[in-house]
Amino acid sequence: MPSEGRCWETLRALRNSSKSRLRYHREWLVRYEDVLEECTSLPKLSSYSGWVVDHILPNTLPHTQENSTSFDNSPSSGSASGLDQQSLLKSPVKSTPESPSPSAPNGTKSTHEFQRTEPIALLPSRAIKVEGCIRMYELVHSMRGTEGLRQWQEEQERKVRALSEMASEQLKRFDELKELKLHKEFQDLQEVMEKREALGHQEKLKAEHRRRAKILNLKLREAEQLRVKQAEQEQLRKEEGQVRLRSLYTLQEEVLQLNQQLDASKQHRDLLSVDLAAFQTRGNQLCSLISGIIRTTLESGYPTAEHQAEAEQILQEMRDLLSNLEQEITRAYEVKKKQDEDEARVKLQASQVLQRPGAPTQPSVLSPRPAGTQNEDLQVKVQDSTMQWYQQLQDASAKCVLAFEGLTNSKDSQVKKVKMDLQKAATIPVSQISTIAGSKLKEVFEKIHSLLSGKPVQSGGRSVSVTLNPQGLDFVQYKLAEKFVKQGEEEVASHHEAAFPIAVVASAIWELHPKVGDLILAHLHKKCPYSVPFYPAFKEGMALEDYQRMLGYQVTDSKVEQQDNFLKRMSGMIRLYAAIIQLQWPSGNRQEAHPHGLNHGWRWLAQILNMEPLSDVTATLLLDFLEVCGNALMKQYQVQFWKMILLIKEDYFPRIEAITSSGQMGSFIRLKQFLEKCLQRKEIPVPKGFLTSSFWRS
Repeated sequence: MPSEGRCWETLRALRNSSKSRLRYHREWLVRYEDVLEECTSLPKLSSYSGWVVDHILPNTLPHTQENSTSFDNSPSSGSASGLDQQSLLKSPVKSTPESPSPSAPNGTKSTHEFQRTEPIALLPSRAIKVEGCIRMYELVHSMRGTEGLRQWQEEQERKVRALSEMASEQLKRFDELKELKLHKEFQDLQEVMEKREALGHQEKLKAEHRRRAKILNLKLREAEQLRVKQAEQEQLRKEEGQVRLRSLYTLQEEVLQLNQQLDASKQHRDLLSVDLAAFQTRGNQLCSLISGIIRTTLESGYPTAEHQAEAEQILQEMRDLLSNLEQEITRAYEVKKKQDEDEARVKLQASQVLQRPGAPTQPSVLSPRPAGTQNEDLQVKVQDSTMQWYQQLQDASAKCVLAFEGLTNSKDSQVKKVKMDLQKAATIPVSQISTIAGSKLKEVFEKIHSLLSGKPVQSGGRSVSVTLNPQGLDFVQYKLAEKFVKQGEEEVASHHEAAFPIAVVASAIWELHPKVGDLILAHLHKKCPYSVPFYPAFKEGMALEDYQRMLGYQVTDSKVEQQDNFLKRMSGMIRLYAAIIQLQWPSGNRQEAHPHGLNHGWRWLAQILNMEPLSDVTATLLLDFLEVCGNALMKQYQVQFWKMILLIKEDYFPRIEAITSSGQMGSFIRLKQFLEKCLQRKEIPVPKGFLTSSFWRS
């Protein structure tokens, strides 16, 4: 039949086409019945169809219409394809209330409404649902990304603002240093030019003077001399102003360097309980103040003495600020290492001294020595000669107390008034000693010297003299010596630089009144036995509190002071003693030797190194003594001094380390670092606050 022939031709054509390579599964109808059912069933609208129609179909309708038109006009489309199209195309979609069709302004229907009247292709409900979910996920993801980007931008802006502020502050410091350098160069150049102009001007003045001397009379000559004198005074004023300006630049440079040290302390911020921002802010304020002073002086001319004094006060405040910060850092390290060990440390020290009347129970650890030397233990007791000297001073102090016993125990109101006036006249001038200027220091010295010499002095608005009572001189000498030691115990312990002005007055009084010097030593040895050096031994039957007082501790109501406070007081007294032995009152024609000079400091250092060290005490006192007196001993004894420093490093450090617990290593580490730095530089630095010639000129 003709129809059968056409079937075979159709099969051959299909075999030769690309569809012949497709594989057909017999079980496809069973396994994918739901797919076939979905294709044969009528399309259904899902819950997302409204959103898809409003947001997706308007963009796809033109393309669909073109496809449908081309499909209808295609010449190769048959009846079967027409049936398929009729199964996929439905009647025009009606506008729903949820998505009303907008109308054109002229009253005609819009393009979208017109397009919706045409037949459109609907995707299956599952495809529409998936497409809607995808669109909604993309919208939510886009919103989240936008919010995250906004938060990231805000965080970056905050960081940029913080970095900008920090960079601005650092740029300000850099500009100040640059400005300082430019000012120095300009000043040097100006000085050279002024010197040249001054030389040329002087030559002109000389020639002019010689020429006028021949033609002018005496009156004109006197006028010329007056003019020259005024010019010299003006030149002198300029030179003094330049010296002050140079001094201001030096002060500003030191202030900026100290401010940089404040910035370098940020690495310790985790250990501190205080905020470093306060120190840094104050340091920046001080830098700005001294820069303002210099700018003001440059605008108004040369700086005055008030400007220089104000700059020195700013520098002193910056030093105090850095010192306070260093103390905070040191205290933080010590607190971190020595928590809850204060009372145990006192008991441990007492137990160690209890074992010291005989030989040590454990041998000290020493570093290796060269062959042929012996590892001998150090002595525990002080030398007999030193002990006799110590006892003689204590006996002299006791005799002095007995000498004015009648004055102190008198019940007479008039005698009591005299006693109070004498005590005030002796102690108040010592309390007034400061590091401001040498002129005030001279006034204090003259007042004390006049009082001890029997001259009347003014105190509290009244005239006071030791001749008012037969025992007045002994009383004043004793109280004066006691006050000097107390200043070391309190003032020097808190402000190390105060040791030198107090020491130079004490040394001058000692030289003119030797008995006061002996009483100073007696008080010093009693309050700080380590200044002898002397380690009191525990005796049988002695109360623990009495023994602690002999060691130098303050015991109040059976409570012993904390170890930090004890070491601070001992440090202040040792620093005062180290300053006294190297200072003398300045005098142009002085020939007398120091009443208690550097040889006693060498003796103290040698004797303390010959004795077994005490934990935490020996290292602290050695560091304080060498910081104050090390430079003077180095200049006096030179090679012998460096030999002793090497002995401390090689032989004495292991002994200190052997008896020092892990919580007491702070003082030992500071001493070790100080000596290693000195050996590396081959020099002991001049102590801070040392009195120079400029101090006395001021």
